[in-house]
Amino acid sequence: MEEKLLQLLSSNSGFTTAEIATMLGEPEDYIKAQIKEYENRGIIKGYQAVINWEKVEGTYVEALIELKVTPKMETGFDEMAELCMAFDEVESVYLMAGAYDFALIVKGETMQDIAMFVAKKLSTVDGVLSTATHFIMRRYKDRGMNLTASEECEDGRNLIL
Repeated sequence: MEEKLLQLLSSNSGFTTAEIATMLGEPEDYIKAQIKEYENRGIIKGYQAVINWEKVEGTYVEALIELKVTPKMETGFDEMAELCMAFDEVESVYLMAGAYDFALIVKGETMQDIAMFVAKKLSTVDGVLSTATHFIMRRYKDRGMNLTASEECEDGRNLIL
């Protein structure tokens, strides 16, 4: 039950508790209590809409930045993650396994803004060995939502039922 409820909320946080209760065959009061518990325990950290920014005027540029670092003896990768999260430009920070240590999602108004962020802020952080910047040119799917699909089924309900 826990996983199904969390999957529903993750796929569309706009579902009402009544809709979720119907989909899961549970009482609405139970669903409300479960959601509140997940919020209190920090399992649910927030609610966000998936935006197709290509349809919005005056949007931004986004990049995925690969980051190789030297971990600190006392704190491992955690200290570097905290430093990266402190930058306003950084939207997401992921510890990775493989050719690089972190993947950062960074936003800026222009490609030049991101390039300057990497050159003047990120690459100068003590412990950063190298960066590789990949500009995101177009999103086709974001957080499970098809951004190229027709308008008729964009609320995601057809994915659940």
